[in-house]
Amino acid sequence: MNSVLTKLGIKGLLFDYGGTLDTGGDHWGIVLWKAWQEAGVPVGEASFREAYVYAERTLGQQSIIRSDFSFSQTLEAKLQLELDYVGQQSFLKHVLDIVCSVAQRHTARSREVLRILADELPLVLVSNFYGNLHVVLQEFGLESVFRQVIESAVVGIRKPDPKMFLMGADALGLAPEEVAVVGDSFDNDIIPAKKAGCRTIWMKGAQWTDKQVDEHMPDLVVSKIEELL
Repeated sequence: MNSVLTKLGIKGLLFDYGGTLDTGGDHWGIVLWKAWQEAGVPVGEASFREAYVYAERTLGQQSIIRSDFSFSQTLEAKLQLELDYVGQQSFLKHVLDIVCSVAQRHTARSREVLRILADELPLVLVSNFYGNLHVVLQEFGLESVFRQVIESAVVGIRKPDPKMFLMGADALGLAPEEVAVVGDSFDNDIIPAKKAGCRTIWMKGAQWTDKQVDEHMPDLVVSKIEELL
């Protein structure tokens, strides 16, 4: 077993999904903005950020994403809202192709690492998602590596509620202090996981804001998932 995880007394892992397994730790807003730039969408960053927030709020308030949506369909729904907001619908396919390629590349790397980890430790997924995460996991070959999936749209609570991580520990049959939470978001993963009594591993990537955080809070900081091996 990984000596670092052993020293921390970790007997199970709780993984975040979006921004952790599919972007290598980079915030999804950053990934999308880079794709907009690559596709040549004639919009400034401030307008993009407004569109991103608008789309996230709309998806949270309306049942737009169905339970049978694939990853690309989910992303297309998100991009449709964003690009409609700034009046640039014609760029939808180009941006979608770019972002799907990024996510597929990172998810393939994550899949290989998760399969190795799952041979030694039980894994559970704890994610804020839209009710179709089981479809996305099947799509990327990840459905077999997690013992259970705790999805916000299904359980009725969302991170940063620490109860999400307590549910994950219960699913593993372990005490919170025996579990490590792996996530990219300091506010949604690291801080609430600490409140729940879990160990924490911050996958530090490109952040959405310049907000300063206490990097001594996580038990471990990594820049890529392979560092968990």
